[in-house]
Amino acid sequence: MITKVNAIGDACPIPVVKTKNAIKELNGAGTVETLVDNEIAVQNLTKMANQKGYGVKSEKLSEDQFRVTMEISADQTASAQAAPGEETVEECLVTPSDRKKKTVVAVTASVMGTGNDELGAVLIKGFLYALTQMDELPSSILFYNGGAALTCEGSASIEDLKSLEAQGVEILTCGTCLNYYKLSEKLAVGGVTNMYEITERLTQADLVVRP
Repeated sequence: MITKVNAIGDACPIPVVKTKNAIKELNGAGTVETLVDNEIAVQNLTKMANQKGYGVKSEKLSEDQFRVTMEISADQTASAQAAPGEETVEECLVTPSDRKKKTVVAVTASVMGTGNDELGAVLIKGFLYALTQMDELPSSILFYNGGAALTCEGSASIEDLKSLEAQGVEILTCGTCLNYYKLSEKLAVGGVTNMYEITERLTQADLVVRP
């Protein structure tokens, strides 16, 4: 018997609670598949399964969807059904407030700061290189207005941006800006985006950095 649990959007301990309830409803041995939308929930469910001795595996279905599969024997099902209500909060490794923050970098000019543009060009190159050395990388880097030039042919930061992209950082440049500056055919790294996506990335970010 396979029981499916939808815990998308649920914070701990809800995925754990839903999964435990599904196990109690099994008729003998069975399989419980729980869908969640973050790796923290995967870790919490895996911890619970290991504590109970269930067979467990997890797989990433998409960027924000994971499936945790538990194999429960008939004896384990009977034990779960006979057990009194248990405290589940302790089984949470972390809570939503502990999750890794989503950081978005918004680059609006081909230089960093105001004053001398030659110095500003050196600074922005140094900033983008420094990003490649961070332990926690941003989820996205958005380039718009004058910043669009930094993702195009001739930019001194192309290799650094390619390195960030290879590490999973989303590199996006405003298409309207590329058209305005006649750079559409010179994009050398990342993809083209629009103002709707730029607004979405900025408003959904936990932290926005503007160099």
